Amino acid sequence: MKNTYQDLPELAGTRKIVGWMTMLFASVILAACGGGAGTAANPDSGTTAACDPNDDSTFDECGTVLVALTDANGDFLNYTVDVMSLKLETADGRVVETMPRKTRINFSDYVDLTELVTVATIPPATYVAGTISLDYADAEVFVEADGASKEAVVKNPEGETLTQTTLKINLSNRDQLIVTRGRPALLQLDFDLDASHTVDIAETPAEAISEQFILAEVAPVDEKDIRVRGPLVDVSIDELTYTVALRPFHDRAGDFGRIKVHVTKDTEFEVNEVVSMGVDGLSALEVAGPGTPTVAKGTLDVAERKFTADIVLAGTSVPGIDRDAVIGNVIKRDGNFLTIRGATIVPSDRRTHFHDDVVVEVGPDTKVLKDGDRVSDLSIKAISIGQRVTIRGNQPTPTTDALAPQILFDATQGSVRMHVTHLSGIVKTVMPGQTDITLHSIDRRRVQIFDFSGTGQTEGQDADPENYEVATGNLTLADFAEGKPIVARGFPTAFGWAPPDFTGRTVIDYTDVRSVLGVGWGAMGTEMPFHEVTREYLVLDNQNQDIDERHYIKQGPVLIDLTTLDSNTKIVPRETDRLAFYIKTADSIRMYSHFADFADDLGESLLAGDKARSMHARGRYDAGANEFTAYKIGVYLLEPQ
Repeated sequence: MKNTYQDLPELAGTRKIVGWMTMLFASVILAACGGGAGTAANPDSGTTAACDPNDDSTFDECGTVLVALTDANGDFLNYTVDVMSLKLETADGRVVETMPRKTRINFSDYVDLTELVTVATIPPATYVAGTISLDYADAEVFVEADGASKEAVVKNPEGETLTQTTLKINLSNRDQLIVTRGRPALLQLDFDLDASHTVDIAETPAEAISEQFILAEVAPVDEKDIRVRGPLVDVSIDELTYTVALRPFHDRAGDFGRIKVHVTKDTEFEVNEVVSMGVDGLSALEVAGPGTPTVAKGTLDVAERKFTADIVLAGTSVPGIDRDAVIGNVIKRDGNFLTIRGATIVPSDRRTHFHDDVVVEVGPDTKVLKDGDRVSDLSIKAISIGQRVTIRGNQPTPTTDALAPQILFDATQGSVRMHVTHLSGIVKTVMPGQTDITLHSIDRRRVQIFDFSGTGQTEGQDADPENYEVATGNLTLADFAEGKPIVARGFPTAFGWAPPDFTGRTVIDYTDVRSVLGVGWGAMGTEMPFHEVTREYLVLDNQNQDIDERHYIKQGPVLIDLTTLDSNTKIVPRETDRLAFYIKTADSIRMYSHFADFADDLGESLLAGDKARSMHARGRYDAGANEFTAYKIGVYLLEPQ
C-alpha cells in the first residue's frame, strides 16, 4: 500500500511537546468539590494569591481537586507500590502537593473500578503538568505462571531494579486542568499495566521490564464504578447524603480530604453486618456515628461531578475492621473448606498483603450476603466455584509470606459477601434464556485452576468448562454469536445446584467485547511501522520484518496473531464519545484528544527519523473487515540519538 506519511500537514514550529509521565501507573481521576476544571480557554494564566492551602481562613478563595485512581488490565496478579507524592504545576510554574502523606496502592485492584484517592485544596489556576513519586523498595509484584503465583521484580529497560522514581505528567494543550472556585473539575490518570510492561515468567523471580508511563485525561475515556473509603463525618437524611474523611485503599490513618456521597432509595447498605436499603440504611449509618469506617461503590456523574453510591459497607462490615478479611475467588470447595486463590489478606492490625492460596473454613453460623440481593439469610451453600468473595473472620497464624504453604482462615463465626463475578469464553450454542460457552477464565484467572467438583446436583451435572451453561434470562446475544467471544457478569449457581452453572446479570457478546491491540518492534524500533498514516486512520504493516514477540489482538479470551492475517490491519478512531491518544518518548508523553492532532505528530515524527518501538490500542475489533475501532491509542517512539 502507498505510504502517506508525506501527505500529512507540517506542524508549526517544533513538534508539539505535551510532556507526560513516563511510567506505568494507574488511572487517576481528579474531580473537584468546590474547585473546578474544564477544557475551555484559560480564564487566568496565574494563581489566585489569596488562596493558601495551608491557611484555612483562605479556603473560600481556593478550589478543591478530587483525585481517583484506576488501571487497565495487565499480566499482574498483584502490583503494590508506595505512592510518595503527587504534585501539580500551574502554567506560571507554581507547584502544589495533593497527597497529604504516602499511601500504599495495589494497581491490579483497579482494572474494573476507580478509587478516589484525595480531595486536595489548591489555588485556582490552569494546571499544565505534574509529578508523581513512586517507591518500589517494599513493592509486592506477582504474575501468573502455569496457574500459580510467581514473584516478579520490576526493572527499567537497562535491566536495573526500580527503586524510587519520579515521573513527569504533562497535559494536552487542548485539555489542561482549569481549576476555578465553585465548579467541580475532573482529570483522570490512566495506568496501563499491559502497555507499560513486558513480562518474562521464565526467570526466577519473573522480570517485568517497565517502559514507565501514565496517561492523564481531563475527560476520562473509561467509565467504571468508583469506590470511596473513609471514616464517617456526618449524615444528612434530608439531602440523602453523608460525608466521609477520605482515606483511600486500606489506609488506617490520615485525612485525604472530604467527599460527599449521595444515596438513593435503592442504595444497598450493610452496617455492622445488618442489611438495609435507602433511608433506612442512611439512618443506620447515622446511628453508627462519626468515625465509623465506610466504603462505598457507585458511579460518578461526570457533568455534575456527583458521586452516588450503589452499595455502602460500614462499621464491622468493612474488610479489616475488628476482624481480618480475605478477598479473592473460590477455586475449590471440600465440604465447609473453601480454597481462595490470589487472595488479598486485610488484617485488622497489620497492613494488607497478597497471598497465593488461603483455605477458609465456613460453618452454619457464617453469615452470607450477596451484592444487589436484599436477602440476608443465604446459607453457605450459596458459595460456589469461581465466586468472587470478601470473607471476614480470623487468621489464627498470621504470615506475610505470599508464597507460604496454604494458610487457614476461620470464618465459622464470620461472614461472606459474594460479589459480581466476571466470565470470559467462546459461545457454543445460543437458545432462549441460556447460552453454553467454552469457559476460558474467571475474573481473569485461567479456568484450569478451578476445581468444579460438587457444583452439580449429581456428579454428572458438575460444571464443565467445555460446556459451561450461562442462564441469560431476557438478555439477548447478537445473531451468529456461535464461535465468538463473550463476557458475562453475574454469579455462579449455588454449590450442588447446577445446572445452569452461572446466572448472568449482564452479557456482552462479540459485537461489544472490548479488544486490545499490542505490537512491538524490538529494542531498536522500526522506521516503517505503518503502511499509511492519515488524519482519518492508520494502517499497520502486519508483516514488518522488525516485529517482535508482541503482535496480537486480544478479543475477550481470543488471541489473534497479526502476522497471520490476510491483510494489514486498519485502525480508526471511534466516532462518538471521548478519545485519548498519546506518543511516548524516553522522557515525555504527548497527549491528544483529537485523532488528527495525534496523526499529524506521529507522521511528522516518523518522517523526522523517529522509530516506533511499540504500539497499544483499546477498542473493538471487526475480524471480518480486519478493522480496529479505537478509543485509545498509544505509540512509543525512539528519537534519533
